[in-house]
Amino acid sequence: MPWIQLQIPADPDNADQLEDLLMEMGAEAVSMEDAADQPLYEPDPGTTPLWHQTRVTGLFDSRHDIDQLCSDIKDAWHQQTQQSLPDIDVTLVEDRDWEREWMEDFRPIQFGRRLWIVPSWHQPPDPEAANLSLDPGLAFGTGTHPTTALCLEWLDGQDVSGQRVIDYGCGSGILGLAALLLGADHVTGVDTDPQALEASRENARRNDVDQNRLDLYLPEEEPDRVADVMLANILAQPLIGLASHLAGKVKPGGHLVLSGILSSQAREVMAAYEPWFVMDEPEQREEWTRLTGRRHDG
Repeated sequence: MPWIQLQIPADPDNADQLEDLLMEMGAEAVSMEDAADQPLYEPDPGTTPLWHQTRVTGLFDSRHDIDQLCSDIKDAWHQQTQQSLPDIDVTLVEDRDWEREWMEDFRPIQFGRRLWIVPSWHQPPDPEAANLSLDPGLAFGTGTHPTTALCLEWLDGQDVSGQRVIDYGCGSGILGLAALLLGADHVTGVDTDPQALEASRENARRNDVDQNRLDLYLPEEEPDRVADVMLANILAQPLIGLASHLAGKVKPGGHLVLSGILSSQAREVMAAYEPWFVMDEPEQREEWTRLTGRRHDG
């Protein structure tokens, strides 16, 4: 049976209300997606992240009269908001196994030589590799964004055996868990969002990580610890503000890895860390940059 797919542009202030309206009008399913290729990062506590340009999609039974359905949705929206609804894009789509089709979009990804990120429904392509099992998520990342990929590739190229790692802004735990699978002794994960910490815990359980090798904290609870490697995949301005704090968490001779930085911001971030680190040349992918450095011995 074919379906009627309605797609409507929205902004973060009205996307949830539009989703509710489509469900009230009989949608079998409603989803939201990015309409402008804008990456999402860890949200502030208690918030639900949405893109600046969001597309709300409703899937309706094909027995609806399309013209009447669109008219009813526009009328209901005007009654609720006193605003006109943008044009509705209408498509007839064939019946498919939507869940299976979505799953097929996500396949194992290799980073460097040893490290793979593997969706839970796939078998690892290389059973002898470091295989991190993760499922795709909205805000916390599964390695497909350049900022995360650059960090994973750096980890794969290092010998982190026996080292202690801090993953600042840990989100799903992807970087810290990858470090553990590559031989790190212990990871401390820090994030402002309790949901991110729970996601990290769940992913650690999924990957049979010994709970004694991973500690997770909100920033205000972070212990006074130093590490051999500091990973921070957040954003440029927070990284600049946190420079002295993060530097103080790295042992003399230890490594610093920063990401979530636009290429145009790289030099400003580097300058913030140069009092403590010998910084390497930036590594760029698309418009994003990874910065690395080595803590002064003195």
